[in-house]
Amino acid sequence: MEDDLVSEDDILLLSEKEFHMAAKRNDVSKMEDLIRKGVNIKAKNCADRTALHWAAGAGHEQAVRLLLDHDSAVDDEDSFGMNALLLASWFGHVRILQILVNAGAKINCENKNGLNLLQCAAQRGHIKVMEFIMEDLEDVQLDKVDKNGKTAFHLAAEHGKLEVVEFLIGSGCAHSIKDLGKNTALHLAAKNGHAEVLQKIVEVGVDLDDANQEGLTALHLAAEGGHYDCVKLLLDGGCDINAQTEKNMTALHYAAQHGHNKVAHLLVDSGINLDAVNHQNATALHLTVLQNFCSLAKLLIDTECALDIPDNRQQTPLHIAAEHGRQDIAEMILIAGVNLKLTDKQGKTALEVASRGNHINLVDMIIKADRFYKWEKDNMNSDSDSWIANHLTFKQDHKLETQHIRSVMWRLATRYLKTNEWKKMAQCWKFTDGHIRAIEQQWTGTKSYKEHGHRMLLIWLHGVVMAGENPIKGLYECLVGISRRDLAESIRKKANEGADAPRKCVTM
Repeated sequence: MEDDLVSEDDILLLSEKEFHMAAKRNDVSKMEDLIRKGVNIKAKNCADRTALHWAAGAGHEQAVRLLLDHDSAVDDEDSFGMNALLLASWFGHVRILQILVNAGAKINCENKNGLNLLQCAAQRGHIKVMEFIMEDLEDVQLDKVDKNGKTAFHLAAEHGKLEVVEFLIGSGCAHSIKDLGKNTALHLAAKNGHAEVLQKIVEVGVDLDDANQEGLTALHLAAEGGHYDCVKLLLDGGCDINAQTEKNMTALHYAAQHGHNKVAHLLVDSGINLDAVNHQNATALHLTVLQNFCSLAKLLIDTECALDIPDNRQQTPLHIAAEHGRQDIAEMILIAGVNLKLTDKQGKTALEVASRGNHINLVDMIIKADRFYKWEKDNMNSDSDSWIANHLTFKQDHKLETQHIRSVMWRLATRYLKTNEWKKMAQCWKFTDGHIRAIEQQWTGTKSYKEHGHRMLLIWLHGVVMAGENPIKGLYECLVGISRRDLAESIRKKANEGADAPRKCVTM
């Protein structure tokens, strides 16, 4: 028969490949036929695996016995350091383990990652294998660590093997050994969201606030992964909700950074410090704004977190919203009320940051807010139940009630106002020099002043509508004030059109 190499990627002859395949499927007849023809039963593939590896891993008792009867090397390792005994443990074949042990296999073997029989079985959740190892084998180290410093208890917790965790606890394993990253089994269960396993470990009385190499507690890891049930278990167990890592991160920072709303709600409801700052002096709100998690930002703002804390770049959350064009979050912050005069390390206000980034709508929103704050201070006390509080918005106006006056202002800005007249009107209405510069930053060509004027008029209209004033009256008086009585009379004429006029301004 032909007996060439299977392929360039393999080192087996065709007969040897057939022998391996027969061992995989427990085809003892085929294996015996190939043995009679002189096949090398110890032949290894490119991963150094023999037929015994395949038979043991697959749990094929007949194939294993046949190979052992023909002196197959019982302790040979593949390129991962796995021998037949370790593979039987990894795949949960108790009977194969018994056969191999009786055939003289070395019990204290381990693979290249340092996993022994017990650790292989623990990671894979094979409780019957573990019972056999603990009851029938000698000198088994219950708390042996692998090359990552993990015991069987670590591995079972990390992979959510509840029955194994219970077995190991019952067998007297150590509960608080730390791996190379200083993680305990508690850390690993929390990180991977294994709530039932976590509960079992909590019940044995471990330190819930034990920190790993980076200063993370189990709560930090559970929050970072968005594992609500684990977070709740730890909080119910009395862990330190405000614990901070080496980088001063709290659990809320991690929930905010990854957008875990449900976890964040739980932490907030449990009384976590909303305004703790990390190593970059950033609060949870800073991180939420940066990641653009609107619903989480709303939670923090509604819970009255501090809005004006500067990070290490002296940026407030509004600065970050302005830099990245986060309109929805910016509006929440503006409605809540912030100090618009605060500057970053470059001496820029949030308005100037938005203007520099060409975030036009955000520029207009900030100016509207600035003007509204002044009007509110001059005219009324803040009242959360007021009509204004319930209807306040700084976004673009698309309401039907203002459609006519907006069309009037569009024609005024684009057809009738001269180059600098919009600035004169802005000054008449007490726009600041900073407001005017921010509007003027936008450049669309030599006719940019038309767009500038239109934006300014819409910003002014926002304040007029919120104050319940007459926009036509305000336009008329301002136009007269800049010596454009012609335009003023034209606008008044339109306002005095009959009730049936198709473009009647219903705002009046």
